[in-house]
Amino acid sequence: MAAFHFELVSPERMLFSGAVEAVVVPGAEGAFTVLKDHAPVMSVLKPGIVEVDESATKKQRLFVRGGFADVSATGLTILAEQAIPVEELDAAKIDAQIKDVEEDLSDATSDEGKRIAAEKLDQLREVRAVLSI
Repeated sequence: MAAFHFELVSPERMLFSGAVEAVVVPGAEGAFTVLKDHAPVMSVLKPGIVEVDESATKKQRLFVRGGFADVSATGLTILAEQAIPVEELDAAKIDAQIKDVEEDLSDATSDEGKRIAAEKLDQLREVRAVLSI
């Protein structure tokens, strides 16, 4: 399979930069696979797994929480709000964070406090759901 350039960047760090054969992207309107010479497209990301096929035998899975994917003539760039290699996710820590945020949500007194806690809870549950896959 032909290779193309792929970069995945989060505010904290660059998680990947190099040649790949295929990348499955969790687009807001559905997952899509990018191969060499893909038509140009820009998509909003939904929380999910980016599957990177560097070669037939070398694959990576990264959790992303929002952001944008840009496919151009030079390759694919993902600018993620948050990106974490799946193997770095710890189910027990996520479960503890969910419990803490559930308590924060029930203790919130303002609408803004409730909204912020609810958003954080949704994000943590999305991460937890990825770990169950």
